[in-house]
Amino acid sequence: MSANNVNPRQPDWAKGDGLLPAIVQHWSSGEVLMLGYMNAEALARTRASGQVTFYSRSKRRLWTKGESSGHVLALKSIRIDCDADTLLIQAAPHGPTCHLGTSSCFGDGIEVHPPLGFLAELDALVAQRHAERPQGSYTTSLFEGGIRRMAQKVGEEGIETALAAVAQDDAELLGEAADLIFHLTVVLRARGLSLADVAAVLAKRHTQRNR
Repeated sequence: MSANNVNPRQPDWAKGDGLLPAIVQHWSSGEVLMLGYMNAEALARTRASGQVTFYSRSKRRLWTKGESSGHVLALKSIRIDCDADTLLIQAAPHGPTCHLGTSSCFGDGIEVHPPLGFLAELDALVAQRHAERPQGSYTTSLFEGGIRRMAQKVGEEGIETALAAVAQDDAELLGEAADLIFHLTVVLRARGLSLADVAAVLAKRHTQRNR
């Protein structure tokens, strides 16, 4: 949890009669998960506990997301907007956020995710497979095959992607590229790394080259 990642400005509680809207965003995929309301006590509880807590306007009390279902939102960061009257909470969801069983209160499906947000979900799923090793999973079989076999698969998929770029149509190229990214994600995880680490390297290079 990086609860110290907070804007230096303070919330202007007077603007909302003590309540301010709090937008909750998936910390890695960027998906908007839900909208709730916080008062000063809910914000303090969120920071202290590391679990996102709201003020329920219907129940008239503090309410920690997942207190009954177990589907909590683990706090990653808190930001305050330029007018100091809206909170942006980044969190890691433990289970579906919506009471209807969807990942977001705004619905499920690829169309509600940011364009590249699924890569973060893939990264998280591969990490879960690495930790749990469920039987019958192709990803599990890759991990159990060892790093040399995983590296070999990356090489094979890289060659097939290059060939598709030269000699096949867009659908084939996209399919091979998807296979390459998946197997690359697996081999990174086997080394204790992730797609987020690759993105960080790319971002650093971009910053250095644009100074």
